[in-house]
Amino acid sequence: MEDTNIERIKAAQSLYTKPLLAVYDWLLLGVHCRFVWRCPSRHMLELYNRHVSVNHLDVGVGTGYFLDRCKFPTANPRLALMDLNRNCLEVSGKRLARYKPSVYQKNVLDPINIDTPGFDSIGMMNLLHCLPGNIKSKGVVFNNLKVLLNPNGVVFGSTFLYGGVQRSLLATYTLHLTNRLGFMTNMEDDLEGLKAILAQHFADSIVQVIGCVGLFVAL
Repeated sequence: MEDTNIERIKAAQSLYTKPLLAVYDWLLLGVHCRFVWRCPSRHMLELYNRHVSVNHLDVGVGTGYFLDRCKFPTANPRLALMDLNRNCLEVSGKRLARYKPSVYQKNVLDPINIDTPGFDSIGMMNLLHCLPGNIKSKGVVFNNLKVLLNPNGVVFGSTFLYGGVQRSLLATYTLHLTNRLGFMTNMEDDLEGLKAILAQHFADSIVQVIGCVGLFVAL
């Protein structure tokens, strides 16, 4: 991986300290999603409720907010958590301890080799906009994760887009600021690009736009 990408990954990861994670649900999933991105987090939760399976891998786990609230098809799902940030894995792992999740500290931009059976669903909520590169180069994530997906499995998630969506002045300012600080890299991420990388890696996919957010499902 290029040195510039490594530095961008470190910058994005540096945001997710335990103090920030303590207010993450209220600040980022509450205030920001509703008032900055104009996509209340209930829409992301609905995506989980429609597509999460009894055999689920979550990538880019944050605090485990959606997994804590979603309706699994069973009371005892097989659950795995994957993230590069150890703080996120610790916080979400503790929050979801009732499911006894497996935990993997991995960089999804690299090939993923783990000795485990495949999954029927993979969630990647609010992940792509944190990754370095443009929307086309980020397609490698789907290539890396597909090896963990069972036949007829589903991948779903969301990402904040810059192009092809309606942005308020507040959203535009926030996107420029977070990109300048290195917390996001999505100034080249647009709706058509997202659709294109999904079509490249999956036979069927759909993207719904709410505010600045692209919510996607791929099979």
